Amino acid sequence: MNRALTLDDLVLAGIALAAGLVLAFLSRMLLRWLAKHAKRTRWSGDDVIVDALRSVIPWAAIAAGAAAAAAVLPLTRTIQQHVNQILQVWLIFVVTLSAARVIAGLVRSVTQSRSGVAGSATIFVNITRVLVLAIGFLVVLQTLGISIAPLLTALGVGGLAVALALQDTLANLFAGIHILASKTVQPGDYIRLSSGEEGYVVDINWRQTTVRQLSNNLVVVPNGQLAKTNMTNYTRPEQRLTVLVQVGVSYDSDLDHVERVTAEVVAEVMTGITGAVPDHEPAIRFHTFGDSRIGFTVILGVGEFSDQYRVKHEFIKRLHRRYREEGIRIPAPTRTVALQQGAAVIPHQRSGDDLREQSSSG
Repeated sequence: MNRALTLDDLVLAGIALAAGLVLAFLSRMLLRWLAKHAKRTRWSGDDVIVDALRSVIPWAAIAAGAAAAAAVLPLTRTIQQHVNQILQVWLIFVVTLSAARVIAGLVRSVTQSRSGVAGSATIFVNITRVLVLAIGFLVVLQTLGISIAPLLTALGVGGLAVALALQDTLANLFAGIHILASKTVQPGDYIRLSSGEEGYVVDINWRQTTVRQLSNNLVVVPNGQLAKTNMTNYTRPEQRLTVLVQVGVSYDSDLDHVERVTAEVVAEVMTGITGAVPDHEPAIRFHTFGDSRIGFTVILGVGEFSDQYRVKHEFIKRLHRRYREEGIRIPAPTRTVALQQGAAVIPHQRSGDDLREQSSSG
């Protein structure tokens, strides 16, 4: 436009800007009310959508008010085009960030709501977010009048060089995707590696897997190394475990009585200790005639790997107390030692404690 700027133009532009700000405020209040109602629903996806709209709609209203104000003012065609282009880029930027948040939130919501899927694995969320941001970046370039065809060609040519330079990173990325797709390891599983590290899988991202040990320390394992190592998963195919406890009683014990008393202690522990499996049937198996005892195995059921320590602790304490009450003896290890005096050889029975005392004094 070639006409001069008047007071009416400024008033109309101010009204347009004010209308955009008021609309942004009202829309934010409405979306805040919707967010409160969305939290009451069982589906977490509506929370993600409403939260993203709270950042998109107010900024879109402000951009609309600014565009209306620019249309009212007597700007030259070149300035008008630049203003509209800036507003478009601004709006695309806001929409792209909100879309990345919405889609990433929905992916996280879906993975957390399904068993056997990477519940807290950020690798899928990160890949989704990067793809959405890349698409938004290309749209911005196209809006600014920059041709993206040469850029895509350059990326295709340089992709080989990037792939060669990032071999380890790409190997860890695809190894993480393979681990999650095969469902051999998922966040929350308790695993033990052949190198000795063990703990709960906290997260699997694009480069590494984080394992939290029972001591609350974090072990970081590259995905490529995790995919190649031997590993035991104590959560799959079933989270419940059986724990073996080795016990021995003297040869003069009544084994039927021993089995009955032990079964009673097992039943007591299974129903009274947190982490035990109440419906676990007592299993006692005699297996060895030892040097000084008859050995047998007690099979306990626990809910998950870390519960075994608490259950074994209580079981051993209660079994020892009950054996003392019932008169069942757990003999100490003994060994026959031949002592030679002159030409005579005198057999002598020593317990394990006596042998340790003799070796320490000698």
